[in-house]
This record gives sequence, C-alpha cells and structure tokens, in this order.
Amino acid sequence: MQSIQSNCLTNSNLVSRRNLPLFPFLGLMFLLLLQHSLAFGQPATASLVQGHVRDGTTNEPIPGASVSVVGTSDGVRTDIEGHFRFSSLATGMYRIQASSVGYKPLIKSDIVVAPGKQTEVVFLLTPTSVELSEVVVTPSYFEENPATPVSSQTLSNEEIRRAPGGNEDVVRAIAVLPGVAQTSAGRNDLIVRGGAPSENLYVVDGHEVPNINHFGTQGASGGPLSFVNLDFVRDVTFSTGGFGVKYGDRLSSVTDINMKEGRSDRIGGKATLAASQFGFNLEGPVNRNSSFLFSARRSYLDFVFKAAGFGFVPEYWDFLGKYIYRPNAKNEISVINIGALDKVRFFNDTDDQRYNNSQVLGSSQNQYFSGVLWQHVMKEGVWNNALTRTYVDYDFLQTDSLLQPIFTSQSKEGETGLRSDVLRRISPTTTISAGIQGKTVLTDGALVLRGLQTSFGDSLRLTQTDWRDRAFKSSAYFQLSHNMMKQMTASLGGRLDYFDQIRTKTAVSPRLSLTYSLSEQSSVTLSGGVYRQAPSYVWIASNPANRDLAFLRADQVVLGYEKRLRPDTRIRIEGYLKKYRDYPASLDRSYLVLANTGAGFGGSREGFSSFGLDRLSSVGTGISRGVELLIQKRLSEIRSYGIASFTFGRTDFTGIDGKKRPGSYDQRMIMNISGGYVPNAKWEFSGKFRYGTGAPYTPYDNVGKQSAASYNTKRIPDFHSIDLRVDRRWNRSGWTLVTYLDIQNAYNHQNVSSYNWNEREQKVEENTDIGILPSIGISAEF
Repeated sequence: MQSIQSNCLTNSNLVSRRNLPLFPFLGLMFLLLLQHSLAFGQPATASLVQGHVRDGTTNEPIPGASVSVVGTSDGVRTDIEGHFRFSSLATGMYRIQASSVGYKPLIKSDIVVAPGKQTEVVFLLTPTSVELSEVVVTPSYFEENPATPVSSQTLSNEEIRRAPGGNEDVVRAIAVLPGVAQTSAGRNDLIVRGGAPSENLYVVDGHEVPNINHFGTQGASGGPLSFVNLDFVRDVTFSTGGFGVKYGDRLSSVTDINMKEGRSDRIGGKATLAASQFGFNLEGPVNRNSSFLFSARRSYLDFVFKAAGFGFVPEYWDFLGKYIYRPNAKNEISVINIGALDKVRFFNDTDDQRYNNSQVLGSSQNQYFSGVLWQHVMKEGVWNNALTRTYVDYDFLQTDSLLQPIFTSQSKEGETGLRSDVLRRISPTTTISAGIQGKTVLTDGALVLRGLQTSFGDSLRLTQTDWRDRAFKSSAYFQLSHNMMKQMTASLGGRLDYFDQIRTKTAVSPRLSLTYSLSEQSSVTLSGGVYRQAPSYVWIASNPANRDLAFLRADQVVLGYEKRLRPDTRIRIEGYLKKYRDYPASLDRSYLVLANTGAGFGGSREGFSSFGLDRLSSVGTGISRGVELLIQKRLSEIRSYGIASFTFGRTDFTGIDGKKRPGSYDQRMIMNISGGYVPNAKWEFSGKFRYGTGAPYTPYDNVGKQSAASYNTKRIPDFHSIDLRVDRRWNRSGWTLVTYLDIQNAYNHQNVSSYNWNEREQKVEENTDIGILPSIGISAEF
C-alpha cells in the first residue's frame, strides 16, 4: 500500500489492476474509430517554418548562411539578422541543414510541419578552424557545446515528446541517458552518477531554479512530475559532469532548458487531454517586435482518486507565461513566469484509511519563479543580464493512526538574484568568459517533530523550532578557452562562491577541460575540477547547530572518447571518478550521510532524515566511479532513431563512524534501449526497455528493527520493464489532431521498489511499482 501512496502523485495508479488489461484494446479501438471519423477531410499545406542561424559561442547572427531542406531543392539564405523562413513546405516531417563558411554544418531532424502551426528552428553553429578549401566538412546531426565538452547531451522537443513512458515530461525523458538512475517509476528524482537528488541544477531560459517538479522534496530537487510545459520547450541540454565554471552550487548535473518564443504570424493555441491532466495553450504576436506564450494546466487525479476510494487525493495547477521583445537585432528582452499550486487532501473515514495515511508525509506547496533576461549581442561577443525571483511555500503534515500530528512544518524559501555574464572572442582561437552573481535569501518557518523512535532504535527528540533568516549568496567566475594546433581546445577557469550562513563562507573551484580531435569524426576529451555546493537552507534552519557546516565538495575527473559512425550515428564511452568531501553527516545517527537522502517525501519511515533535523558535521566522505557507453542514432533518411545507454558504476559513502557503506543510490548496472520507427508523417511507433540492478536497502529483523551494522547490506531485486507507444497525426485545414497510446510496463512485471515493516501485521511488506499502465493523450493544435 505504501508504494501506491508514494506514487500517487503521478498517473501511476489511475486504474485498479483488475481493469488494466482492457485498456490497450479500448485505446486501439479509440484510435481506429478516430481515424475513420477523420478520414474524409482534406489535408492542407502547412504554416510558416522560420528560425535563426547564430554563432554557437557568441550568439551573433550569421548573415548569408545557407539553409536547405534535406532531400529537396528548397533552400534560402539568412538575412542580415540571421533569420530565415520557408512558407511553402507541405505537411510532413523534415530535416533542415544550415551551413556557413568558417562553421561546421549542422542538420536538425524531427522538424514537424503541420497546418495551423508555426515551426521554429534555431541553429547554433560551431566555429571550425578547418578551411573549406582543405577538406569537405561532413554535416552532423549532433550539436557541439563548447561550455560542456564532456558528459553532455541535447534533446529536441520532439525527442522528449515522443519518449515512451516519458509522459511528455522533461525530467523523465533524460532518465534514459548514461549515468542516470531512477529511484521508482513514480518519481522524477535525478540520481546522477551515484549522487543525491539535491545535487542537480535546473536552468530555465538562463534563470537558475531550485526545482521544476510538482510536490517537490524540500532540500532536494525531485518530485513526481515536472511543471514545465513541454509544448513550450525548444530543447534541453543535460550534463552529468564536467560542466564549466559558469555553473556552480551543484555537484552532479545541470539541466539547461531553452524555451521557445511565441509565434509571429498570428494567434494560435492547443488544447490537450493527457494521462493525468488537461490544459490549454495560447501564443502569438503582440506587435512586429514581440510575442507571447501562455499555458494553464490542471490535474484530474483528484476526481479519479476520490471516486476510487483512496484515502488521500492530490491535485495541482501550473501556469506558464513568457513575453519576448526585440527592439533591434542586437538586443532581446524576455520575461518568464512559471507557477505551480499543489495540494493534498486526506480522507480518514475508515481505520484502513487512517492507518495508510499515517505512513504518508503530506506535502502541499505553492511555488513560482519569475525572471527578466536582457541579452545584448556585440561584435564577437554577448552580454547577458538576468534578474530572477524564486519562491516556494511548503506545508508538510504527517499524523499517526489516531490523527495526532507526528510532524508539521510550514516554511517559505525565497531568493532574489541578479546575474551578469559576458563572453568575448578576443581572437579567432581564444575566447574569454566571466560572470558575477548575487542572491538575497529569505527563509522563515516553524517546525514541530514529536519525539519518536526510528526502526534503527534512534530516539528523535521533541523538536520545536521557528526561524526567520536573511542570507546572502554570491559567486564570480572566469574562464579562458583556447584552440591550439587546430586539433586541441583547452578551457581553464575558476569559480569563487560565498554563503554567509555557514562556518567556511567561501569556496574556490578550479576546473580544466581538454578536447583533442583525432579526425573529423572522432575526438578525446578530458575534464577535471572541483565542484562545490552550499548546504540546503532547511538543513541549517531546522537545527541551529548546523551553521557550522562547510560547502559540500566533489573532485571529479572524466575521460571520454567519441566517434561518429555516420552523420546521424555516434558512439561515446566515458570513465569517471568522483570523490566527495565535507558532506554533512549525522552526529546522532552514526551511519547516516545526507547523500543517502532526498528521494521520496522524507517521512517517518525515513526518520525525516532529508530535513536535516540531526546535528550535522561536514565529515562525510564518498567515492563514485564508473564507465558509461552511449550509442545514439538520430532520425535521417533511414527512418528510425534510437538511444542505447549502459552504465557500470559503484558508489560508497562513509559517515561519522568511519565505516564505508554502499550509497543508497548505488545501482551497479543500468541499461536503457529506446528507439522508434517513423514510416510516414502520420504514424510513429516506439519502445523502451530498461534494466537495472537493485539498489541497497537495510533489512528488518523479525520484530521490525533495523541496525546500523546491516545498513545498506541487502539489495532489492533487479528491475526491468518495457514501454510501448504509438503516435498518430491527423492534419486538417488550419489545425492538427495529435493522439498517442502509451503502455508503460507492457508485460506487467512487478518491480520491487522498497521494503517496509507493517506494524499491523507484524511482517515485512514488499512494495512494488505499478504494473501495466496504458494511457491515451489527445491534443488539438490550431
């Protein structure tokens, strides 16, 4: 029952298992009937396809670049602002190529052209030192990111949308990439190379955001599902390590989300009914120099859960708005606001409901972030200035079976930050970048924990505290990149971070990366550096003794080799070593390091460990090492695509008692194989297979006790599943209907997610993720 409750905030349990086998058949019948009902309309030619071609380093427009539709005679040149457009492409799916002298040509696939829809395509071309007279440069389907030369992958909007089992969720789509583990089928916690969910940074349109998930875990960055509307996402770049000094205050990963701009031709929109929510989008021009985006979505899980008799009901709203204004070719101002309203309601009408609800930490919260970004493009450079405001209002409650509170916490975390970054190419082979940032932080709240004893025999004392703190964070960085011998690029930089609420207030992080091109198709990369992260606000606020903590530290080295087998296919292998130092470890629970917390909602069964209630000391250490393999093919003239990733790794942490133990997210082997086939512009078929060895857990004895001596000594069984998906498009005059049928865990394997002790029945309870789960999505674009 606990597994059902912990996953309830997704679409994982919309239907009882006894009814599930009917849904694939009903879904297929629905699609066939819908196809028949629309079969007599006449498809129309498509709307506008437009975009920009820019320098991938400085973001300068590239005038006169050649842009062509691969496989056709259609081609145009960009204007003085780097802009291009195609106005007569028929409905279908295309590949578009951009090239210019001095740059590596790039092909974008998965360009969907549909009636009533404006399609935006942005090319960021990489400068090359190879003269065209020396050699013909083969176009590539893969973007190069000089800021993150290792462990980095960019996914387009279409690649994320069609991912089987991904629920059109940004975070779930990147879970198939190397180095990423999944804690359970119902959670979006990113576990990157053995690190905790609190070690991941999200950047949305240039603004740093603490979390992008509904019902987020305080002090971490996970949750059940993302509140960023994929319809307005242009692409996502995900880095699992080796990122440059521009990014800081995180140890493991950066997820950089670039949002689209509103259409420029006319007002358009989209209505959607998906597996767990319905919503409406609107976009269009404000005047010739500006445009807007807006969306509102609401879950309907509360209606389904209440009708099914669940003891508690989650509901949420989310909203997105963006405005962009270009007064001229060199300046761009964008304003973005994204908000989420999350609420959990409990029903305690029966003894079973009261008992089951007593195992759950209820989490209701409101959150938003707002930002203004001014980008100024200058000769051989770019200057970005961002003003960002983030705010989260948390309300946690857990009661016992008699409805007496065990834990309550109401708190607010607000950040207001100003950031300025400049990048300048000072010679054809040398680029410098620098930036500064300052944040004012206000946190306030009140927390009450009733004294209780954990299953480890630890006594959590009565805790009652309230706080209202003002803090200040700042950072500065500088990086120099130089191209040597036309084959090697070196980047050397350093970063300084400051946080005034802890003992050691400053931290220095030097970093170096090298890329050596063996040929046009292959390269070797090496990255090494120090990564620092300030302790989470709640760890400091919940126990004043924790102000004695230091910055968390990870020293990382990554060595990689990449080869393009074809323009649309590449293979990459990387080895990594990550050593943790100064990690908060509990002085009260000698086995506990906070690197082993943050996935899930952090309730009584976890001893509320993710909240940092214990007295903590920066003495925890750890080591993570492994090898990753990525094989990727993008859609091309061969009408199939796919990603295969394999991760072999190990992670250990050492607490205050000096004993090295496997980390709670130490999955030794993870395999993902995902791919699809696109026979034409109407149909698409895809699937995903996922396998992983089980994560560690601490066993219970015959009276429900756990011991520090056996902490993380056992492993849950290996997990595996297959997700299947079929997409169908109907193009009609001025609008398009898009439908899909997605079947998660198609062969209904009962994957064990955890073990818990059932107090009522006095036995160990096996919790499993959801079995087979079909879902249907319908959207109309106009």
